[in-house]
Amino acid sequence: MEATREIYWNVGYGVILPMYLFTAIAVAACAYGFYKRVEVYRQGKELNRLDNLSERIVLLAKNLFGQIRVLRVSGPGVPHALFFWGFVILFIGTLLVMAQADFSQPLFNVVILKGSFYKLYSLLLDLAGFIALLMLFGLSLRRFLVRPEGLKTTRDDYLMHILLTAILLTGFFAEGVRIAATELKNNPDLARFSPIGLFVANQFAGLDDQSLKQLHKLWWWVHFFLVMGFIVTIPFSKFRHLFTTPANYLLTDLREKGAIATINLEEEGAEHFGVDKVADLSWKDIFDADACTSCKRCQDRCPAWTTDKPLSPMKVVQQIGEAAFGNAESNLIETVSQDALWSCTTCRACQEICPANVEHVNKILDMRRNLVLMQGEFPGEEVMVAVNNIEVNGNPFGMAYAGRGDWTAGLDVQVMADGADVDILYFVGCYASFDKRNQEVARSFIKICNVAGVRVGILGKEEKCCGEPLRKLGNEYLYQMTAGENIELIKAYEVKKIVTTCPHCLNTLGRDYRDLGLDVAVEHYTVFIESLIDSGALPMEPHQFDYTYHDSCYLGRYKDITREPRNVLHAAGGRITEMKKSGYESFCCGAGGGRILAEEKLGSRINVTRVRMAQETGAPLLISNCPFCLTMFEDGIKTGDCEGELKVRDLAEIVAERIIL
Repeated sequence: MEATREIYWNVGYGVILPMYLFTAIAVAACAYGFYKRVEVYRQGKELNRLDNLSERIVLLAKNLFGQIRVLRVSGPGVPHALFFWGFVILFIGTLLVMAQADFSQPLFNVVILKGSFYKLYSLLLDLAGFIALLMLFGLSLRRFLVRPEGLKTTRDDYLMHILLTAILLTGFFAEGVRIAATELKNNPDLARFSPIGLFVANQFAGLDDQSLKQLHKLWWWVHFFLVMGFIVTIPFSKFRHLFTTPANYLLTDLREKGAIATINLEEEGAEHFGVDKVADLSWKDIFDADACTSCKRCQDRCPAWTTDKPLSPMKVVQQIGEAAFGNAESNLIETVSQDALWSCTTCRACQEICPANVEHVNKILDMRRNLVLMQGEFPGEEVMVAVNNIEVNGNPFGMAYAGRGDWTAGLDVQVMADGADVDILYFVGCYASFDKRNQEVARSFIKICNVAGVRVGILGKEEKCCGEPLRKLGNEYLYQMTAGENIELIKAYEVKKIVTTCPHCLNTLGRDYRDLGLDVAVEHYTVFIESLIDSGALPMEPHQFDYTYHDSCYLGRYKDITREPRNVLHAAGGRITEMKKSGYESFCCGAGGGRILAEEKLGSRINVTRVRMAQETGAPLLISNCPFCLTMFEDGIKTGDCEGELKVRDLAEIVAERIIL
């Protein structure tokens, strides 16, 4: 006898009409639920997230079927991915049954599920169902019994776990009773290809045929109506992430990481800037709340939350959702709180790890814009002073323009205003221009360029703050004003390439300035130095040293530059001991998001937390690639009582000490 089975055994073909009727009702209820949610999304502003559709479809397929973002955290990620794959196989199996029973066999007398293919089909579906059930059990233990700190359990969680477990169990019960009544007695060799079903069948082997048929019919209908209930509840529970999370992969922001919408401050009739109401958000910002799975990965990695500040990226997204679906006229800033908004360092750790592709950072920045541009609010008096200094003197320290290039004394560097003929423009930035500790980094970089034969020019007293801290604090007006003046200068000097020692300048000049009309290649000095070493232009004599390396957020997560700095330090003779949080998992120094200008008044200090992570490695040197990080770590070593055990150096200083003159 060829291996196969009767699809509607015991329930009969008469179930087809009511089955499809109930299915249509369930799908209609599901569609209606999503329709009502779409009406809420439409409260937000228009945003095109369907351009470059082919690229978006590839991202959707990779992240959905590969579970790539889910697997970035292996603990809960692996069981979730295995559960998903198991359910996908079960769904495909159901489609094959439907294709044969309702189309190919009655219309064309073609049986799909037979022979060796049917045996493989039975084995795969049985194992897939068992793995899904096992993984669901593990996830339930994590959710309800050994729940990690901060993982909240809601009514939806109970509904999801109970319903999914019931669907899987009743499926096995129906299969097992069928096998007990048919294959167990007549074709035991075939039953072995359904090992879990066979195990269940053996539990019912003592029942008579009539009892088995009654039990099978009961479990079949219970299983069917549980599936119908599952379909109906999708839009009304956390089950909706089955659709909204994959949709969020399709709706990925394809711009460069960290891109922010540039406000047209001269738009006629514009009287409101930033976000304080749901209607000020984009529809995607509201949709993100439905895509969020409350897994708390973002919260776990948030440096503000970790250091006892009131910011939880997860909570911000959920609060937006609650306002959109509950009270759209409520004030979002009051709901989230100013303390939470000002605590963000824009490190992007939340977005990098989010399995649902939620965009947290720009929501916070848009609310900051409202605070600054509409309400004149800042996180502290010291920030207002720094902002005023930038407006008046072009730097947050209030130092005179004329002194911006004084650090170059004795170095072979040209000033662009003097008609310089150069290979690169070094955009120095405020800290390397005026802060004595960071001036040493700038001097080291110039020495490296001099030895490599690279002609370097600077803007000198004409250079102004790139405006990045201003923009991240929400002061779009002053940012655009200072950026515009820098852009005019760079264009006037016909600069072909810019190199900077500041990752914040790198992102601002190379990405944000493009919206304002600047299109010049911008490179970070770590990448530039690596190219000099690789080309043989920079002769070095390596000296062995032990160190740990800090991946600054704006170089690692924002620009994907993690390998190049390590290559340079290896060429210099370095032996690295990585911190527990490094690369894309790096922990912020605390200076991003304009926080470099603000006092840290809430919770514990982020920079001290990071310094202690470096101290735990036992390495004597902490090496950075950013003036903000260097400043924060110098302070963190002092206030964290790490003096004598740890010293912070910049990558350029290490290289400059090893070049052969």
